[in-house]
Amino acid sequence: MANEKILIVEDEGIVSLHIKNTLEGLGYTVSGIACSAEDAIMKAMEDRPDLVLMDIVLQGIVDGIDAAEKIRALFNIPVIYLTAHADESTLQRAKTTGPAGYIVKPFKERDLQIGVEFALYKAKMSAEKNHLVLRLQDALLKIKTLRGMLPICSSCKKVRDDKGYWNQIEQYLREHSGVEFTHSLCPGCAKRYLQGIDEDG
Repeated sequence: MANEKILIVEDEGIVSLHIKNTLEGLGYTVSGIACSAEDAIMKAMEDRPDLVLMDIVLQGIVDGIDAAEKIRALFNIPVIYLTAHADESTLQRAKTTGPAGYIVKPFKERDLQIGVEFALYKAKMSAEKNHLVLRLQDALLKIKTLRGMLPICSSCKKVRDDKGYWNQIEQYLREHSGVEFTHSLCPGCAKRYLQGIDEDG
């Protein structure tokens, strides 16, 4: 745990204060408390918390499920539903938004702690996976570039890149594959080089 920020969306003041005190006691930072879906979306945009605890039944026309869907779509912030309403139709509707968890009120401190820790861990693993996928895609693109046709000057051996610039082949390969070069002479070139020195001498 690294002092992650959590947004609480709860329209009952006593309940939101209890959640806030519990989270802070566990070492988390409460980035804010929202009482409505609209307020939750605004606070998520402003504070960019690491996690949102979302009550499903909120004041106003838009409920917590709609708010959670918008927050996930706009900011990719994981949401845990925290509600007393656990009927089957509500569960089914909530599931379609891909929540990070679902905690039924009244809850114990341990239930909240476990739910929050698992949601944050899952989000961290997902972010690392996405980062690795992007790195792999980048590596595959570089490999594809190296496997394709490579325009090379038959005289000076410079390579033309995709922008039309001519580069030393070492520079091109270093930029596109991360290869580092050490320079030496192959046996044939070494022999010719030494013969040239003998003839000059």
